[in-house]
Amino acid sequence: QVQLVESGGGLVQAGGSLRLSCAASGLTFSRYNMVWFRQAPGKERDFVAAVGWSNGYTYYADSVKGRFTISRDNAKNTVYLQMNGLKPDDTAIYYCAATSIAPLQSPTNGALYDYWGQGTQVTVSS
Repeated sequence: QVQLVESGGGLVQAGGSLRLSCAASGLTFSRYNMVWFRQAPGKERDFVAAVGWSNGYTYYADSVKGRFTISRDNAKNTVYLQMNGLKPDDTAIYYCAATSIAPLQSPTNGALYDYWGQGTQVTVSS
């Protein structure tokens, strides 16, 4: 049984930082491309960042480029999202997801992902 479990969310002031983690089990983690999406209240789910099998490939939404960093540790079956310079607009539930599709040519397409976590809430106060 595949499980993706996010953690690290919370309440932070604008300009602050958080580090999200997503621990995977039940799959060959090193063979999955990993991604973070987010969904704010009343809005559609939006792509945030993706990382390939290794940390050699990363891709970011324009809205987070330069502030967020995605990385993975295949030895720990974990993907991370380091979020710096947080803004109130970053407030959302953050989800990690996994896909075995490779190469990952359309990382922003949520339909490509096989497995999703339950999400972790990030709230940024102004």
